[in-house]
Amino acid sequence: MYDFTIVGGGIVGLSTGMALSRHYPKAKILILEKEKVWASHQTGHNSGVIHSGIYYKPGSYKARFAREGSQAMVNFCKINNIQHEICGKVIVATKPAELPFLENLFQRGLQNGLNIKKIGPGELKEIEPHVNGLAGIRVANAGIVNYKQVAEVFASIIEKNGGELLLNTKVENIVNKADGIEIESNRGSFRTHFLINCAGLQSDRIAKLEKVETDIKIIPFRGEYYELKPEKRYLVKNLIYPVPDPNFPFLGVHFTRMIDGRVDAGPNAVLSFKREGYFKTDFDLQDFIDIMTYSGFWKIASKYWKNGLEEMVRSFSKTAFVRSLQELIPEISASDLETAPAGVRAQALKSDGTMVDDFHIVSGRNTIHVCNAPSPAATASIQIGNAVVDKISKQFPRAEQLA
Repeated sequence: MYDFTIVGGGIVGLSTGMALSRHYPKAKILILEKEKVWASHQTGHNSGVIHSGIYYKPGSYKARFAREGSQAMVNFCKINNIQHEICGKVIVATKPAELPFLENLFQRGLQNGLNIKKIGPGELKEIEPHVNGLAGIRVANAGIVNYKQVAEVFASIIEKNGGELLLNTKVENIVNKADGIEIESNRGSFRTHFLINCAGLQSDRIAKLEKVETDIKIIPFRGEYYELKPEKRYLVKNLIYPVPDPNFPFLGVHFTRMIDGRVDAGPNAVLSFKREGYFKTDFDLQDFIDIMTYSGFWKIASKYWKNGLEEMVRSFSKTAFVRSLQELIPEISASDLETAPAGVRAQALKSDGTMVDDFHIVSGRNTIHVCNAPSPAATASIQIGNAVVDKISKQFPRAEQLA
């Protein structure tokens, strides 16, 4: 019998396990991951940005946890000798129509307590010489790191603290009984007093196994990237973002210098017909049926179909993708780019067609389900883990005996 069992070995599940092992040193902790390595999906396919929290609604989990989490992440990397860099980023308005949205974003950043500065075209050129912009925001405390490496260090700390970690273990059923929770998997059954669901792209399905009502479904969006060829990396010094379209719930294509020196350009955001579908040809019948039979999907599709069509065009037309990139860096050409690996965002969608725009954490009987943790969840992972532990302390009296 375990005290705590976590389903999902991405950065959020491992951060939660680390927080539990530190808060409850007497606890018997188990982490179950269906893949053969840790951080296989969202964590292992993201752009590695340490986000500031400028985009998010003041007072939201995302705003607070990104701000606090970015500092916690930097401190963790320093302590554990993980390569990282606080390089800063610029958010750039390229058209007069974007200037009011840039100002709104600046005010939001101030409300979120961030170290930001408005800059004109001259200062923008000093920071990013090849960028075309009318004005911008300089975000000093944005940075870069390899989150897969961070997640692996989280795992090693859990093991050092006595936790048990199992790969290649897929959860198939959950039965919440009076004397504990029975977890059935492809590698046998496990019993636990408390279950934490951090299953990312599969989080709604794990919640459904436990019969917790969430009123959400995970809809997968694939983000496709190009990469600047090595001889063209000089075009991007650090991180360059457009002003996000307030009518579309994604950030738009941008340039990201990675910690290993590569420069990614993207992503677009296209519907994926497989939850873990990193290629255009990936298809899973059950995932497809889940999307097509969900009323929330059709409601949001009717609202954003024009944006969605533009994203699809960018997916199949390198020329269209390059045009989007040229708005920020006019001298970019198709020959400067080569295809890079894609990622998939697990976006929670409500049945009324609204996207869940904050981290979504649902409590059941001796269970907690982290049901929406897309970007900036990697940046915020340490804070999310601490928040889960705080919830456990309030709803699971037995936890006090394990401290």
